[in-house]
Amino acid sequence: MAEPGDPQAPDDPDPDDVVGFASPASLQGRAREPEPDPERDLFSASVAATIPVEPEPGPEPGPAPSAPPDPPAAATPVAAASIFELSPELPARPRRREPPAIPGGGMGLYAVYALILFAVPTLGVSAIIGLLAVTGRAGPEDPLSQSHFIYQQRTLWTAAVAVAVGLIFFLVPFGFGPAIMFFAALWVVARGAAGVWALKAGRPIADPRGWWI
Repeated sequence: MAEPGDPQAPDDPDPDDVVGFASPASLQGRAREPEPDPERDLFSASVAATIPVEPEPGPEPGPAPSAPPDPPAAATPVAAASIFELSPELPARPRRREPPAIPGGGMGLYAVYALILFAVPTLGVSAIIGLLAVTGRAGPEDPLSQSHFIYQQRTLWTAAVAVAVGLIFFLVPFGFGPAIMFFAALWVVARGAAGVWALKAGRPIADPRGWWI
């Protein structure tokens, strides 16, 4: 039996050629391509024919495009009488309510209230000045100013009497002089603050001859 590659038997096929070692693909370093199998290709085609093919989902239909909005109408300019006058189309801005004017002269009443409020820091000096300002003269005629004027007179005269009584009790052992002076100071400041608040709001004193605030 001749050996493979024996020149004496040139008709025998070379095993290397059969395996593919000496094929052009093997010499180029490429893998050997398998030979097509007709029976296998026929079976794959029949199986693929029996499997239903689902259609790919398409894009979902969106809402119908709406019509573009109408362009806004151009505003008609309104002519003003001057550049410093507001246009009648602008809304009227509410003005801040001004306090009512005091017919009897509010500055004099405010000045007396200031002297009443500074009676404690000045140790009664401003109260004496206020007492001289409201004594010996006629008060205003309008009801609002007259109620404040009487209220100031009662406050200053009552404070003067309370201070005199307190000084007398200072001379008595274990007297109530300091307590009387303390409560009189608080009473004067409270009445002065209440009077200023009512005068600023334009309200008269409800009971100008009373003893309470």
